[in-house]
Amino acid sequence: MTRIAIDAMGGDHAPFEIVAGAVWAAAEYGVALELVGKQDQIEECLDKIQKDGFLSPCGKMGRSRRVRVDVKSLDIKITHAAEIIEMGEAPGQAIRKKKNSSIVLTVNSVATGSSDALVAAGSTGAAMAASLFGLGRIPGIDRPAIAVTLPTMKKPVVVIDGGANSNCTPQMLRQFTIMGRVFAKNVLDIENPKTGIVNIGEESGKGNELAQSAYNILEEEKERFNFMGNIEGRELFLNHVDLVVCDGFVGNVVLKVTEGTANMLFKMLKNEFKSDFLGMIIGWLAKPFLKRIYERTNYEEFGGMLLLGVKGITVIAHGRSKAYAIKNAVRVARNAVETQVNQKIAECLEV
Repeated sequence: MTRIAIDAMGGDHAPFEIVAGAVWAAAEYGVALELVGKQDQIEECLDKIQKDGFLSPCGKMGRSRRVRVDVKSLDIKITHAAEIIEMGEAPGQAIRKKKNSSIVLTVNSVATGSSDALVAAGSTGAAMAASLFGLGRIPGIDRPAIAVTLPTMKKPVVVIDGGANSNCTPQMLRQFTIMGRVFAKNVLDIENPKTGIVNIGEESGKGNELAQSAYNILEEEKERFNFMGNIEGRELFLNHVDLVVCDGFVGNVVLKVTEGTANMLFKMLKNEFKSDFLGMIIGWLAKPFLKRIYERTNYEEFGGMLLLGVKGITVIAHGRSKAYAIKNAVRVARNAVETQVNQKIAECLEV
């Protein structure tokens, strides 16, 4: 049975929502858990879930429903962690100073083979640093990268790097391409993903030196990478490509702008529907359609971002993740283990 280690103390809604999502995933996906954090708080959460269940919107707009899980029937191990790395702490210094923090011990669980993968919703920098130092890099990978799954008109698109590396070399973007293709194929079931580079224009001579050099490198292996050329920002969500490659600075801007735009549009629609009587009627009629759109664009549906390039499975969930998002993050981790993503990345690097 696949065992997933969970940093129960990371995230805005820790520990209850993290624990709730983890046990929900264990019940639904048949995985074992190692919950890492302050033992008394974790046990209190488990007792409450066993007794009362928990409320979750289940990724949908509208009223929440109560989810009930028989905690006692699950395979759950608790590892006590006396320390927590807060969001404002410098990641590198924090993981060296706080060796008994929840994220460090969560990574150690994977490093020692106690667990097969980990999920963390706390400091992204701390999760990345702890994974890099605790698990090490896959041979042939200079720096790990974050694979972000974004919704589009038809099917998801993968953006890599989503924020792990602000300064990149052209060879690093080639490595990101290899890792992103393995992720898209094995986790998202996209056969032979079409690949593009984020740029300010479609022409090969557009963009900065990094984009131009990366273009030339991928163009030389066009058939291997199914390389489609440059992709402008407005084309990201039109399914021209399945995999978008960029440095972490650009990728993180894309991620945050996408998230902010989606939130703004839904808030604008809600305000308009509440503005007058006619708007309320139209809003009531449109509610089923808006629910479906919301579910397709809600980050909770995708669960978390896979940190590729380290010798272990690390899934980084959104800091605002609640139970439903954590459940789906565990699903991503389980799928990455079962499809042997790391082994296939290593095999591709040998080609």
